[in-house]
Amino acid sequence: MSNATIRREDEIEYEPVDATDGLRRGVLLDERDGAPNFALRRFTLDPEAEVPKHTNKVEHEQYVLDGEYVVGVGETEYTVSAGDSLLIPAGEVHWYRNDGSKHGAFLCAVPNGDDEISLVK
Repeated sequence: MSNATIRREDEIEYEPVDATDGLRRGVLLDERDGAPNFALRRFTLDPEAEVPKHTNKVEHEQYVLDGEYVVGVGETEYTVSAGDSLLIPAGEVHWYRNDGSKHGAFLCAVPNGDDEISLVK
């Protein structure tokens, strides 16, 4: 008997992220699904949306699914597009900006457990 968990696309609920308009998050898998170490989430970033500078207590591994947008990490801006991967270390200031006319989407893997998000002015 397998202990695998399958979640279908139509089972994922997306909700707005409080920090900004135009960013939505769906939790694909996490500890509630039996994932012992990591949560896998999918984010969508609307055209012209901006996510303010912030830090997270935990690292983020991301994979860009759709679109093209800017990710700021520290003092450096990166334009990312479908197929790109990035690591944002724990505690690193980062932000997002979608200057385009198409939605962006990315997968984000983070360690299970508490995360603390702090906005940076």
